[in-house]
Amino acid sequence: MTVANLLDFDLDGLAAFCEQLGEKRFRATQLFRWIHQKGAADFDQMSDLAKSLRSKLQGVATIKALPVISEHVSSDGTIKWLFDVGGGNAVESVYIPEDDRATLCISSQAGCAVGCRFCSTGHQGFSRNLSTGEIIAQLWFAEHSLRQRLGRSDRIISNVVMMGMGEPLQNYSALVPALRTMLDDHGYGLSRRRVTVSTSGVVPMIERLMADCPVALAVSLHAPNDVLRDELVPLNRKYPIAELMQSCLQYLQAAPRDFITFEYCMLDGVNDTDEHARQLIDLVRGKIPCKFNLIPFNPFPESGLRRSDASRVQAFARILADAGIVTTVRKTRGDDIDAACGQLAGEVQDRTNARDRMLRQPVAVPVTVHRGPGGSGQPR
Repeated sequence: MTVANLLDFDLDGLAAFCEQLGEKRFRATQLFRWIHQKGAADFDQMSDLAKSLRSKLQGVATIKALPVISEHVSSDGTIKWLFDVGGGNAVESVYIPEDDRATLCISSQAGCAVGCRFCSTGHQGFSRNLSTGEIIAQLWFAEHSLRQRLGRSDRIISNVVMMGMGEPLQNYSALVPALRTMLDDHGYGLSRRRVTVSTSGVVPMIERLMADCPVALAVSLHAPNDVLRDELVPLNRKYPIAELMQSCLQYLQAAPRDFITFEYCMLDGVNDTDEHARQLIDLVRGKIPCKFNLIPFNPFPESGLRRSDASRVQAFARILADAGIVTTVRKTRGDDIDAACGQLAGEVQDRTNARDRMLRQPVAVPVTVHRGPGGSGQPR
């Protein structure tokens, strides 16, 4: 008999599983709370479940965490975990504590098939999609291990960003139940505004997400025109900028926020000129409510690219801000542990050397905010 990992189920899925065992939905709700709110992994701990149900579960279900290969804690409080997902593959998650929030960056795939030129994960290739349980296991572990470490019983993680390894919308069937578990009041109870899916622009899946589970949306744009974006983000050849902008505009009809976040990695002499900034203004001003996150690039040899210097980034930001577009410039977090947000470690064949092969890019969080007219200027 196949043993089900209960982390794979959102509440509706768990209710269907319990129904197969002859149990009513309220039992699934109790079980869901024990797993996600209390972090229980042992059915015997679940004291208000009927002994008969606990006995049934012992033979057909498990709560399967991901083995932790390594943990590194930064002097600024950032924590990076490397999780074993089998087959010589590993994924990373990063915890970023701030004064007003605690963010967890989660991976959705082992590797990535999109192949963006500036992304180390893409250069390492694609291994496989993560299951719903493997996505949620990152949050489950982080939330409950941090509660134990900090001696707290209240919720630690306030924000989740699907900005780790992989393109989330290319793993849609596993992503949506994971999002629903994050949002469920019987699970992690996160606000839709505080759960962000980042995408390189998978237009049909943006439209599906709008209908199935609208959360905050971040789009990896990185170029203001199709010629340049074709080179930097190969997916653009299939879904060009005009189609992407139209899908973003439609998404706002159901979005929990009234703007789209555009991610823009600053590449020296490639996409960082004043003219590129003006093209971005023409692309979005008066058309799509949005904010821009300008991200310093950390070079790796295969990319052939360099980071824009700080003065160029600030000048670029000022052009956007002066045009009334809310713009943030990110600073790094977790430099001393080589933590990363959006460009994380790929396939790990030799765990002894895994840490040495992680991308040397620090976690990026928005801190410098330029407020355009009418913009809130609040970073994610």
